[in-house]
Amino acid sequence: EVQLVESGGGSVQAGGSLRLSCAASGLNGDEYAIAWFRRAPGKEREGLLCITRSGGTTNYADAVKGRFTISSDNAKNTVYLQMNNLKPDDTAVYYCSLYQLSRRYWGQGTQVTVSS
Repeated sequence: EVQLVESGGGSVQAGGSLRLSCAASGLNGDEYAIAWFRRAPGKEREGLLCITRSGGTTNYADAVKGRFTISSDNAKNTVYLQMNNLKPDDTAVYYCSLYQLSRRYWGQGTQVTVSS
């Protein structure tokens, strides 16, 4: 069974940085993509960035361009979200999601709180 475990969330002041990790296990082969999403209080879930196992990346959110970067360590089946120059509007629960064999799996989420 595919499992995703996020870590690295926390509280930070505006302008600070955090790196989130998403560790995947139970994968069914080497073809998959992992994306980061977030849900801020009172807002809909927002897709941020995606990375394939081959390293191709896609950015879905203009709000994080130039500040957030996605990367991966295939040997560890782990995807990272480096978040720099954080803003209070980045406060949200961050989720990683894996898409494989026409199925989507979700982690439990990790809270990121940015204070001004």
